[in-house]
Amino acid sequence: MKHKWITYPYIIWMIIFIIIPLALIVFFSVIIETEHGLQFTLQHFKRFLEPVYMVVLLRSIYIAFISTLICLVLGYPMAMILANRGLNKKQFLVSLFVLPMWMNFLLRTYAWLTLLENSGLINTLLSYLGLKKLNLLYNNYAVILGMVYNFLPFMVLPIYSVLIKIDKSVIEAAQDLGADSFTVFRRVTFPLSLPGVMSGITMVFMPSVTTFVISRLLGGGQYTLIGNLIEQQFLYVGDWNFGSALSVVLMIIILLSMGVMSRYDKEHEGGGLW
Repeated sequence: MKHKWITYPYIIWMIIFIIIPLALIVFFSVIIETEHGLQFTLQHFKRFLEPVYMVVLLRSIYIAFISTLICLVLGYPMAMILANRGLNKKQFLVSLFVLPMWMNFLLRTYAWLTLLENSGLINTLLSYLGLKKLNLLYNNYAVILGMVYNFLPFMVLPIYSVLIKIDKSVIEAAQDLGADSFTVFRRVTFPLSLPGVMSGITMVFMPSVTTFVISRLLGGGQYTLIGNLIEQQFLYVGDWNFGSALSVVLMIIILLSMGVMSRYDKEHEGGGLW
């Protein structure tokens, strides 16, 4: 308490760059400018319920869900490999896995364009082999691929950080009681790693459902997601009120998903699931 003043810069930072911007977004989402001045309204949220916008929201959630699921399927085994206590040069491999994250997010996404485009490396190789070129860009698969590539480390690292802390004696005790490798994983390893799994799911799902760069570049603007829609309202259409309403709805969805994940994590932490 004697050093409470140390927190003041952080409190001021949060007020200026978090609380005030959020308050402005909520304010713009519930007001409308009329000839009589500003009036309270919920018409922007009502507009969001139109089928065309609901399709965009559902598409965004669907693609984010598929990307998160793929990241989990690919990331969990990778985390187990990195957490293997007998693995040589573990820190080097972890650093090597994180290395692409040091590159600018936009540059990493542009790199996939050089690989997937019609005259890109993959199709050039297929043509050299006498095979037919593939349409690899501007579809849902390209968008999902870009999300998995960019967000996979956010799944691996939380799971790895939990697996590396599991007491080896717990696993040895299960083996001494006659449990095979699959049973040890199902009854011990996986339940104990659930906090990392839930953190990874949250950290992948949130940026996946809000991204607009990946869908714009790899989707070619043909697959509008909720992030693209919000960007359009602010930068091109100039409808800040509707864009703010979309942002509020998206924040509510993210907060609800985080709440569900947090509650599920607490209920089943430590193997209660089994």
